[in-house]
Amino acid sequence: MANLKSLAKDTAIYGLSSIAARFINYLLVPIQTAKFNAAGGQYGIITNVYAYVALLIVLLTYGMETTFFRFMSKEGENPDKVYATTLKMVGATSLLFMAVVILFNQPLAALLGYADHPEYIMIMYVTVAIDAFAAIPFAYLRCKHRPIKFAVLKMLNITFNIVLNLLYLVVLPYFKLNPFGIYDANFTLDVVWVFYINFFCTVATLLLLWKELSGIRHSFDMGTCRRMLGYTFPLLIMGLAGQLNQCASQIIFPYAFDGTAEEARTQLGIYGACIKIAMIMVMITQAFRYAYEPFVFGKSKDKDNKDTYAKAMKFYIIFTLLAFLAVVGYMDVLRYVVGRSYWEGLEIVPIVMAAEIMFGIFFNLSFWYKLTDRTIWGAYFSGIGAVVLIVMNILLIPHFSYWACAWAGFVSYAVSMVVSYYFGQKYYPIAYPMKEILFYIAVALVLFAAITASNKYLPTLFALAANTALILVFLAIIVKRDFPLSKLPVIGKRFKK
Repeated sequence: MANLKSLAKDTAIYGLSSIAARFINYLLVPIQTAKFNAAGGQYGIITNVYAYVALLIVLLTYGMETTFFRFMSKEGENPDKVYATTLKMVGATSLLFMAVVILFNQPLAALLGYADHPEYIMIMYVTVAIDAFAAIPFAYLRCKHRPIKFAVLKMLNITFNIVLNLLYLVVLPYFKLNPFGIYDANFTLDVVWVFYINFFCTVATLLLLWKELSGIRHSFDMGTCRRMLGYTFPLLIMGLAGQLNQCASQIIFPYAFDGTAEEARTQLGIYGACIKIAMIMVMITQAFRYAYEPFVFGKSKDKDNKDTYAKAMKFYIIFTLLAFLAVVGYMDVLRYVVGRSYWEGLEIVPIVMAAEIMFGIFFNLSFWYKLTDRTIWGAYFSGIGAVVLIVMNILLIPHFSYWACAWAGFVSYAVSMVVSYYFGQKYYPIAYPMKEILFYIAVALVLFAAITASNKYLPTLFALAANTALILVFLAIIVKRDFPLSKLPVIGKRFKK
């Protein structure tokens, strides 16, 4: 139980900072979707370019975060040598990538559909290379259990981003100020400035990691490098396949959509804006991952490790289901996160959220092959999911637009999750409390149906009141079954009397 409390503490710090940072980042969505109307397609450009960036960050880190944790806790490895070797490996590949982008910027831009705007590709691909390198000192902070500094730096990055977006998208145009000649006669700002802002924030964050970067002074070890590459290669394949599940739809969409390029960007912008509301699941999964990954490798030698993993899975599912119901229940409020011109796509949010829950479950299931050094299995599972997603997108986008993207992600994660569970129970069996997990899922589905009916048939205020009551029902069930008030400090004393 003490181990779970430690996990909960780190998750809380990572989680609160992640939620706070994401909440601040959410402010970018109403700002950008208000500034860039859906019909203009600019937000579709942002969605498309960032999809490539998400895939590239996986390619440029090539699984070295997880590999770094594994080797830092592995017997016979020198931690200083592991850290320095990791920094130099990722630093070298990031520099090489930047050189390729600079030399071949125009052909790359033309290939991706931005021949008229190669600066989009230049600035964002250089940014992602810097981001990939910064991922290693951030991993070092997690390894050393320094969640406070980790959280502060992540929040500063996003705070810089939101302030600069407000300045350039709202404040300067409002006061008709054009100090650097970046606006046209109508004070319209090209979308490239959103990318320049991201670049500045990324560089500033890297500079704030200067103490952690001092670890690079230790010697590079070729033997360590070879061992780490042998471990990480399957993780790279798995990571690419997994990230394809996250962003392939946004990449494929402009090519598969049955319409003009402008229509494709409009529809993609609607999809990209609306899935931002579903990103609360990404927050929870990310916060859990930041704490859980070093926790799992550190606890791998304990006798009760499997029991702890089973309980962690159960509580992850419980709280993501609660978050799911909360988002659906307050959709009439949360829809204001995006501009009105994007509201037509809000019905896909529950589908995307359910897919993200399954992705989190798949991530929790993934540790059986990481702990047994069978990382190639992760590549198989993610690869199967990626194939399902890509095929569904190609076949269905021409007929169903962004609805195809939402359902393709749902089916893809479901397949990866089920296959991983099946083989995990065969090679590293864990007694997950399936009856309890299925009970919570069943209750959540019933409440989801009730909330959906409430949103459809009741006036907004009555629907919000009814949905609050339904969410409280789920919360009461959680408290009664797994967090009885009698066991809580201070409060519990009153219930025992």
